[in-house]
Amino acid sequence: MSNQTFDPAILENAKAWPFQEAKSLKKRLEKMGKKDGLVTFETGYGPSGPPHIGTFGEVARTSMVRHAFTQLCPQYDTRIVCVSDDMDGMRKIPPVPNAEILEDHLQKPLSRVPDPAGEHESFAASNNAKLRAFLDRFGFDYEFVSATSAYEAGTLDKSLLRMLEVYDEVMDIILPTLGEERRQTYSPILPISPETGRVLYVPLLERDAASGTIVYEDEDGTRREQSVKGGACKLQWKADWAGRWYALDVDYEMAGEDLTESTRLSSKIVRTLGNEAPAGFNYQLFLDEEGKKISKTKGNGLTIDEWLRYAAPETLQLFNFTAPKKAKKLYFDVIPKQADEYWTHVGKYADQEDQKRVENPAFFIHQGGVPATTPPVSFGLLLNIVDASGTSDPEVLRGFVQKYRPDASDQEMQAMEPMLGYAVNYFQDFVLPKKDFRAPTDQEKAALEMLSARLKDLGEGEEEDAYQTAVFDAGKAQDYANIREWFKGLYEVVFGQSEGPRMGPFVKIYGAADTAALIDKALARNA
Repeated sequence: MSNQTFDPAILENAKAWPFQEAKSLKKRLEKMGKKDGLVTFETGYGPSGPPHIGTFGEVARTSMVRHAFTQLCPQYDTRIVCVSDDMDGMRKIPPVPNAEILEDHLQKPLSRVPDPAGEHESFAASNNAKLRAFLDRFGFDYEFVSATSAYEAGTLDKSLLRMLEVYDEVMDIILPTLGEERRQTYSPILPISPETGRVLYVPLLERDAASGTIVYEDEDGTRREQSVKGGACKLQWKADWAGRWYALDVDYEMAGEDLTESTRLSSKIVRTLGNEAPAGFNYQLFLDEEGKKISKTKGNGLTIDEWLRYAAPETLQLFNFTAPKKAKKLYFDVIPKQADEYWTHVGKYADQEDQKRVENPAFFIHQGGVPATTPPVSFGLLLNIVDASGTSDPEVLRGFVQKYRPDASDQEMQAMEPMLGYAVNYFQDFVLPKKDFRAPTDQEKAALEMLSARLKDLGEGEEEDAYQTAVFDAGKAQDYANIREWFKGLYEVVFGQSEGPRMGPFVKIYGAADTAALIDKALARNA
């Protein structure tokens, strides 16, 4: 992390959304009279399955806001707590191997359901371990909190006891949002049956705020009196969220736009409990290639591992940084652009003035410690070299780059090294299967023949601009009304795709003679 400090005026004027969120949090703290001490950022996770790309996004974005806040308000200590809702009852059997062993455990807290794999003490413990490994993999700074442990340790007792004191007010907030049938049985406090171990969605027959006890009817009809403390009960969803904010003194939490109404209700509840609602915002959800919301159940989105097969984690952070309040398509085609935009931001950072630096996405992705070195070529150009050369041999690809950038430093070449594998993987999985070469029109054929001859005349060692001009000249000589049509035809005939590389750099790195041979091969294929 960078030790660089910025002028407070620069930070106050920063327009990047993490700073806007940090300023909103600052106003909340000032309103509360909290001038120093610990500021808690929270993210939540449902351990009914393994962590996914949405989990990454929420923690990454929260980390960006935290970074902006620590710059803006260094007098506070900060932490991110990642809470696993593992006290929730298991409502349905998950699609996992050996799922049959879970059938007798429906509605039991996920932390008390056996692990079908037999590797952990519970199903929740298995998924919690995956979550922690997942977050550690990306170097996030966080504190893990198991809801079950928090309930059992009494951390949430204050919320449960306070909920009993303001029970009627909380019911007045929630009941109008429920259907008539559910209103008859709803309670924000859910007992856990000492007989069956299940979370019970039953009305409370009696409650005593002074003693902290409730009376309810158990599944077998037994009338039970039970303390709300020590994990004997839990709070139901919206009340649970508010109770967590109250017990953990949460100052900031963001959530998906599908939880907008839950955020509103939970904010009302926590105010009724006696705390100010945390700052935060509702981000838009990711869409698939067809514009439909990504769903874990449908499996219509990218997984973390799929993204990381084709690009570095920082590129995914950039995707999450950009316009979080706007719905965005998350599919494989966005990866090359994100990869190149990431390195563009990194490359600009060193020469930028401070006001620009604190707006640069790389500042948030790297928490200020932005890399000083960038690769000698873009991901897009490297991808096209893999395409044209037909090789996945890293040594050959390095040779092309070294010919193009003979002055590239060892550090620059090292920065490029992971990109070699990413480019090969992406080409093999997405570019190659979609290739569709077509025959040239007479106009395209004449332009291609002219370009091939000109590249042979120019030979090696010319500047990029000379090769780029040769391409333009070949198109102009054939009287293209729109030069873009010439480039589109060039890409479709020679590369088998409707888009392609900027030709000047491509010829420089691939070689004038080899590019001419590539054109000649395309013409011969369609002769």
